[in-house]
Amino acid sequence: MIRRSRLERAEQLGAASVRLAAGQTQRQVAADLGLARSTLQDWRKPEAVGVAPAALAAWMETPEGVRWLHQLVLAAHFSITLQGAAGIRVVCQFLELSGLSAFVGASYGTQQGLNAALEEALVAVADEQRAALARGMPHRDLTVCEDETFHPQVCLVALEPVSGFLLLEQYAADRKAATWTQALQSALVGLNVTVIQGTSDEATALHRHVEVDLGAHHSPDLFHGQHEVSKATSLHLARQVRQSAATVVAAQTRWAIERAAQQAYEDQSPRPCGRPPAFAARLQAAMSEGVQAEIAHTQAQARQCEARALVRELGILYHPYDLERGQAQPVEQVAQRLNDVWTRLGHIAAAAELPTRAREHLAKAQRLTTQLLATLTFFFATLQVQVEALALPPELERALVEQLIPALYLERVAARSTHAEPRHRLHALSHQLLEPLRHGDHPLQALPSAERARLEQVAGECADRFQRSSSGVEGRNGQLALHHQGRHCLSDRKLAALTAVHNYHIRRADGTTAAERFFGRAHETLFAQALQRMPLPPRPARRRPRPPRPPYLMPLAA
Repeated sequence: MIRRSRLERAEQLGAASVRLAAGQTQRQVAADLGLARSTLQDWRKPEAVGVAPAALAAWMETPEGVRWLHQLVLAAHFSITLQGAAGIRVVCQFLELSGLSAFVGASYGTQQGLNAALEEALVAVADEQRAALARGMPHRDLTVCEDETFHPQVCLVALEPVSGFLLLEQYAADRKAATWTQALQSALVGLNVTVIQGTSDEATALHRHVEVDLGAHHSPDLFHGQHEVSKATSLHLARQVRQSAATVVAAQTRWAIERAAQQAYEDQSPRPCGRPPAFAARLQAAMSEGVQAEIAHTQAQARQCEARALVRELGILYHPYDLERGQAQPVEQVAQRLNDVWTRLGHIAAAAELPTRAREHLAKAQRLTTQLLATLTFFFATLQVQVEALALPPELERALVEQLIPALYLERVAARSTHAEPRHRLHALSHQLLEPLRHGDHPLQALPSAERARLEQVAGECADRFQRSSSGVEGRNGQLALHHQGRHCLSDRKLAALTAVHNYHIRRADGTTAAERFFGRAHETLFAQALQRMPLPPRPARRRPRPPRPPYLMPLAA
């Protein structure tokens, strides 16, 4: 017996309807289509579709209706389970509530099999697109942001920070340096890239993996240093502010009590015999105590505000270019400013009498100074090599180094800013640096448009070379945590499908995917390609009515 797909059935049923309307007999139509007459009669019987409109039910039997249903059901799986971090039962509920269960099987088993097939199709499409995009890929020097998460199994995650492309996302037995190196090297097979820099936290294994195994530069994550400073100061200083505020209230209350006692004594008529209480001395002592408490409270608030400002200062000064003028910052200047920050934090720790544990956090953060300065040195050194390789005339090289690259860097910093004032100010500063380069008499404008585009691309690559944060991979770990919490388990297939969706489907505001930004080329739509490989949605099973359950207390026959 020939089994026809749902789409083939719809196509043949449509052809049969046209012929029958033209006056042909059922027997003749069935013979021409290679069908049994009984099969054709069965196909033409209207099916019970519950609350679904009859017109919709009829349309669902057409080829257009089958294709639409196919796309709709898979879109529900794609959006709900792979992007919405929900489970398959939510898809089943959607099919039931929408009335689509009249046309497609909505049981958990049916939809689970469909979901598994969709994940396999997405992974296969992503692998094919990666191989196609990698062919002819120009060589790239790569920065990799790395971190591990736990589900509770160790999951290694590596991301290219500029494009957001996930290079590695897989489970591993451990998080040793050798494990990291082997996993990343396997992930980079087929890609024309060289890892020159790794950005991560201060884990020993990641340090060894980047610096020893890969022979690349390790750039520290600034946020972790700022976090160490916050751990050292925020709780203790906030507690001192609360305690000093309570002391001020207590002193004010004491003064009020003494003043009320004095007033009550003076209001007595006649006054008690004997020497009156020393109200003046008591009030003076209470006032002195209040003044001292307010001074201590003000000092505690000042220390708290200064510590917060110094944490922000670390983020402001750790840039290769001055955010106020757009000029390159000498490493020695940054070192001096960092030392000033650590000195002021040390004074705060001494004045606040921070405990030993807090001082250890400060010392840990301060030890990052050497790596921060090394990263700035690495940035300027690699920038100089890349610019010199262009073999430009001195005037053009100076314009590239002193204006174009700083301007593009400031644009990137502005785009990441969460506050309007610094964002607008940095945009204006970037525009100010670019303005002379846009004049018609500038040597850059004498170059062909293709050459100007190439110089702008190189300048952008140089600006992107400075990476001080692994926040991209940290955010990805947070997304994986949501999926894990919703399912309690992420299989290797599910993890690979989530990676495929991230790289080849999710788009930024400019309409590009991570893969397009990484490879510099467009690719086929992930969902559309997977849709072509998926089986058609199964029909709902014909449910046989269950016999009513007899009462437990039904009397037995004699």
